[in-house]
Order: sequence, then C-alpha cells, then structure tokens
Amino acid sequence: MNSEARAETKREPSLYVVATPIGNMGDLSLRARAVLEQVDRIAAEDTRNTARMLDALGIKKPLMAHHAHNERESAQGVLACLQRGESIALVSDAGTPAVSDPGAVVVRCVAEAGFKVVPVPGASSVLAVVAASGLVDAAFTFRGFLPAKGKSRLDELKGWLACPEPQVVFEAPHRVMQLVDDLETLGAGNRNMCAGRELTKQFETFYRGLGDAVFAQIRQDPNSERGEWAWVIEGSAISEDDATNAQASADLDAWLALLMAELPLKTAVALVVKATGLAKNTVYNRALELKNAGNT
Repeated sequence: MNSEARAETKREPSLYVVATPIGNMGDLSLRARAVLEQVDRIAAEDTRNTARMLDALGIKKPLMAHHAHNERESAQGVLACLQRGESIALVSDAGTPAVSDPGAVVVRCVAEAGFKVVPVPGASSVLAVVAASGLVDAAFTFRGFLPAKGKSRLDELKGWLACPEPQVVFEAPHRVMQLVDDLETLGAGNRNMCAGRELTKQFETFYRGLGDAVFAQIRQDPNSERGEWAWVIEGSAISEDDATNAQASADLDAWLALLMAELPLKTAVALVVKATGLAKNTVYNRALELKNAGNT
C-alpha cells in the first residue's frame, strides 16, 4: 500500500490539492482519504458540503472557507496556516480544485511563497465524459462553462466550434436548453457529440449521436434540467482545400524565412516565385509581413 495511505502522525506544511467525488462516494481514493484524515485543516469551496462529506467518512477537521468571492483573502489565510507549520487540504464541492472551480489563486500564492503544492488526483467529470464519448482519440480542448448570456456567449461558442479538435463543455442545468438552442443556431446539428448528465450518480445519463438527435432527446427528457451537464462536441472538419492552402502557406513561410535570412528581400521573393509559380504580389506581400513581424 502507498505510504500516504497509511496513518501518519504529522504532515509537513504543504498544500494538498485534493480531488473529491463528483457524485459517487466510492470514487474517493485511499490516498485522498488519508490526506483528509491527516492534514491540520481543510480549505473548502462550501464548508457545508464538505462537512457532510467528512461526516460520511467519519472525519472531523477544522474547515475554512475558500470560494470564488474570497480567493485572495483566503489565500492569505492559507499562507498564515502554512507559516505556522500546519498542513492544508484544498477541496472543491466536487472534482478537482482550480478546474472550473476556485483554487488557482491559492495554489499560485502558496507556490510563490515557497511552500510545497501536492496534487492528489481523483474523479474528473472532464475525463469521465471524454472516456464515455468515444469521440476523442488524440487531442481535445477543455472549455468549461460558457458565459451565462449575451452576445459573448454565442461568439465564444462559435469560436470553439471552429476548432478542429473535440471540445469539452460544461453547462448548468438551468441553461442546458439554451445550450441546445445555441448549438442548433450555430449549425452543430450535423456534428457527432456526447452529452452526459449527473456523471457517476444514480441517474447518470448519456445522449450520443449527431447533434440533431441529441437535441431532440434532451428536449424530450423531463429531467434535463436536473444536474449539471458535460458535453463532448466533435471538432470542425477541415476540407481538403483548406488543408492544402494551410500547407502551402506554411511552406511559403518556411522558404521565405530561410532565404530572407541570407538574401535581400527582393532576391528571396524572386527565387520563391520562380520555384513555386506563385503570384509575385502574393509572395512579396507575405515577405513584407514576415519582415515587419520580425522587426516588432
């Protein structure tokens, strides 16, 4: 058994960033439980929720509030505890602190002050929905929550949908219908996607398939506005023409950079035009852009 899962009398002054279950208490790791039992105190996003979890585990520890509205102030409180020689566990209501939850500020402050930051990984709704989607076999981008409303919401979502890799998006239960409408408005009905609700919980639900089918299923689900959602949305397909143009642009930049490092601009342009057959104006304008970018 890992030494951290055995009882210890005292932990060194460190900040332990502890992942807690996202729904199923059975997902709490032995290591996470040992840390929660052994630290001097726990900084929690919501002390009431954390107190209930600790009661279920039979653990009693002093709690301090650390949430989105007091991050900078509570970071100083955490530092004061560490300076007194105490060890602190940082937890959110579910999952990992600093991943769509408060935590990044205190982690940065603690690290900059020279104290040790120890990640204690565990359940993750990001990885859970990615693993269950069947849509990710290489890179993906985790986006988290969209803005609640306004033009910025649609603009941001439109930008995400333009990316070639799958996008992982969170949505609150009371805004899931708005997400369905927004995706439909932006023409995502022909994209493969996987929408998961209540991950790891009793009523865990997944809808998979083309967007239009997923949207219809969610609209027909009487419980769709109960529990948070995590989505994986297929990336934007790149046409052969787009891919060819992108490669041609990359090749042009490579040739120009190489030749301009050794030759005057006009000479480099003339050689590239002769070698590639590209229009002189196209090559010359790109050469000027590269030269100006290098001088800024």
